Amino acid sequence: MMKRMTVAVITVALALTATAFAERRNGPHATSTEAPRVFLLNGARLQTLRSHIASLNVSEPALEGLRRDAEEALKLSPASVMQKSAVPPSGDRHDYMSLAPYWWRNPDTADGLPYVRRDGERNPESAQVPDHRNFGRLTTSTHDLALAYYLFGNEAYATKASALLRTWFLDPATRMNPNLNYGQAVRGHNDGRGAGLIETRSIAEMIDAVGLLAGSKAWTPEDQSGIKDWVAKFLSWMQNSPVGKQEAGAKNNHGTYYDVQIVSMALFVGDTELAKRIVTEASEKRVAFQIEPDGRQPLELARTRSFSYSMMNLGGLFKLARLGENVGVDLWTLRTKDDRSIRKALDYLVPFAVGQSKWTDKQITAIRPADIAPLLVIAADKYDSPRYKELAVKLDADITGSLDSLLIGAHE
Repeated sequence: MMKRMTVAVITVALALTATAFAERRNGPHATSTEAPRVFLLNGARLQTLRSHIASLNVSEPALEGLRRDAEEALKLSPASVMQKSAVPPSGDRHDYMSLAPYWWRNPDTADGLPYVRRDGERNPESAQVPDHRNFGRLTTSTHDLALAYYLFGNEAYATKASALLRTWFLDPATRMNPNLNYGQAVRGHNDGRGAGLIETRSIAEMIDAVGLLAGSKAWTPEDQSGIKDWVAKFLSWMQNSPVGKQEAGAKNNHGTYYDVQIVSMALFVGDTELAKRIVTEASEKRVAFQIEPDGRQPLELARTRSFSYSMMNLGGLFKLARLGENVGVDLWTLRTKDDRSIRKALDYLVPFAVGQSKWTDKQITAIRPADIAPLLVIAADKYDSPRYKELAVKLDADITGSLDSLLIGAHE
């Protein structure tokens, strides 16, 4: 789980509260007749919330928390792939590069090569190449800024978000080439591999950020065209490169997040046919294959942090289900003939999170029960089940007052 699960950021509780207020407008920024073009967030609810934002209590924790995050993001210096000292095998520092986190020096060889895998144990050496960390900060910060701009109308937020996006994706001197050929390299084994694509899984949040910036003075038509071109090229690379094809074949959470990226980018560039095909195929490739009838996720249970990875994959499936709403594919209520479903995977984890059962699969780090709370609040809305919300509050008493509360906006 990332800072706020990075699935989107508006609570349904907050949005529903907004709809209860009498009609009030807050200047031209709040009167747009079109919902923002977003795919993880719920554009219609965002539009409603923005229209009534002046009526909300200014001390509302969720809104004030977002404003604080945006103010912090204003202080950031733009990051780029050019800031690493290491040079990718291509010789072009514009290429993204990272080191596999769970691979370590070989204790049986003088030079430490080839590296050996220690699943779930992060090698500090991976931090020597900052592209992964910087990309994560970029997507989180631009999402905070763009959402704050959309809701509050502060052009300073849009200006900063636009600058961050231009530096990483558009400016010739600093932009990232649209490939991940050198992601999660393993010393002594390869220069990059398909698993590296897990590191760009937050690109779906970046795409929503771009949608939220539409109409601002800072984000120009040229910027929009440039980012669309970049995304189209990266989408093509993911589908056609050997590294991209390798990740497409991943069966576990890597495959899930590959689909999330493909679908979000396809929606962004207007290829709804591709988006719909990937989500439709996910019913068999992801849900039916990854989840057992009792809700277990065997491929994640095989890991050394089995609970954490079960949670991570479930979060990806929730994202994929939300994206599917954009193309009329319902993964939320999908049930196979032998009763495999996303909801079953959630229900399997709940007793362990709330302390009713003891987790017996391998978990080398501490279980953080509250991490499941955002998923439970989403599930409460998607499945019309107050029980899930009650469990969420039990695990995190502040959940209903935070922007985490129902990140993926629900059906209207």
